Amino acid sequence: MEKWAIPGVGGILERTVNHTKYILIQERCKPDAPQEYGLLEIPTGKVREFENVFACLRREVQEETGLEVIAIQGEKTASISEYDRYKVLNYTPFASAQNLKGEYPILVEIFICKVKGKLKTRTEETQNLKWISLSDLQRLLATQEDHFYPMHITTLKKYIALTIGEFVRR
Repeated sequence: MEKWAIPGVGGILERTVNHTKYILIQERCKPDAPQEYGLLEIPTGKVREFENVFACLRREVQEETGLEVIAIQGEKTASISEYDRYKVLNYTPFASAQNLKGEYPILVEIFICKVKGKLKTRTEETQNLKWISLSDLQRLLATQEDHFYPMHITTLKKYIALTIGEFVRR
């Protein structure tokens, strides 16, 4: 029987405190993936049938973190077109990642988000949610990369490189 990749979205949730940028990371604790228990990740989730990716991202972030997404990079430039019986959303994510091998055939598009609200400490799929500075994240990726969910490593490194470069150019 033919299997299909599962579409998903993820969010790099940003906040700035005293001129220091932080993102949210959490530990995976998904019952259907015990081999990944405790790996560090960003909030992600599956897209429901015909669900707008931006609505999905808002729903998944709220379910996993308790936070409300108030802005998604690229959402304002996205477009919706209607053709006959089709309604098509065109958008540009920050990054995309796909599992080509392993237990879980997922394709995830990641967006940079601003959020507000009170952070949960644990959900049914995550635990130890915390804000981490980019310098601490960079150090952790350099010294303990194996502690991260593999699908998010390259995206986080890209985010750090672009964001730190942005601060240097100012």
